[in-house]
Amino acid sequence: MATLAQSAGPFALGTLSTTDGAPFPGLVVRDRVLDLSQALAWEPADVRSVLERWEEALPVLHTLADEDALEWLPLEGLQVHAPVEPRQIFQSGANYRQHVIDLEVAHRSPDDPRTVEEARAEIAAVMDRRAAEDLPYVFIGLPSAITGPYDDVVLPAWAEQPDWELELAAVIGRPAHRVSVEEALQYVAGYTIANDLTDRASVFRRDMKAIGTDWLRCKNAPGFTPLGPWIVPAASIADPGDLRVTLKLNGQTMQDESTKDMLFGIARLVSYISQTSQLLPGDLVLTGSPAGNGIHWGRLLRDGDVMEGSISGLGVQRTRCVAEESTP
Repeated sequence: MATLAQSAGPFALGTLSTTDGAPFPGLVVRDRVLDLSQALAWEPADVRSVLERWEEALPVLHTLADEDALEWLPLEGLQVHAPVEPRQIFQSGANYRQHVIDLEVAHRSPDDPRTVEEARAEIAAVMDRRAAEDLPYVFIGLPSAITGPYDDVVLPAWAEQPDWELELAAVIGRPAHRVSVEEALQYVAGYTIANDLTDRASVFRRDMKAIGTDWLRCKNAPGFTPLGPWIVPAASIADPGDLRVTLKLNGQTMQDESTKDMLFGIARLVSYISQTSQLLPGDLVLTGSPAGNGIHWGRLLRDGDVMEGSISGLGVQRTRCVAEESTP
């Protein structure tokens, strides 16, 4: 069962529902939940509505979290949904140094004359140069790919190499356009967990190699982005650049890396994205996945697999893979 004890700070935000009720924005404090659509004066319909008034809401949430004389619901028995429905999802690719090295080595051409050690050294040099030149790689995801932190994940019949990618996700709390690196974190309301599933076989277009990657096909199937369980306020996370990202597959640890391995931290990503786009409250900035993906282990996702993803201070998500039946 999900509990706030797995998360940092005095409270978190989530989207929950009773067995027969509509989802509501919840203030989660230990093992109980307060319906914010009733407790806040402006009666927000969802968590995004709370984030749209984040500066006003945050001190009120701190006060509510200490109030016992309210209509608290027990967390046990409530269904936990994805904590927010974003309008935009910005996904950072090739942002973990070791992960990129592993992927590049795994995708080497069979006739590559370099030894594995030579290839790793050359790719490492490229990563260091990217970081020095301050140019992150960011693409766009679809909100329709999001699912809850405990929902089943359907593996499409066409996906030949479905893989996991556990990531730290920043949740935006203020409109951000052309903000500096120094001020970027002021626009982050909190953090959550995202598993950005990828079909490795369809990442690169075989028919149009000059165009390159096909992010629509490989990453945006329904349910390919389990999110949550909670949004933990930024003030409760001392350093997002020093969190442990861990994914277990059927109980076996596959990813276990610190966010210190990121080439570009949260502030640099938010600032970079904002130079082109306007980030809006509730939007997600996915920060990339560390080393330890299935393509590295030679073990991709299949029917019945259970993924358990955790990031220090943000809780745990647990999803089961279900193979889609092939159509004749």
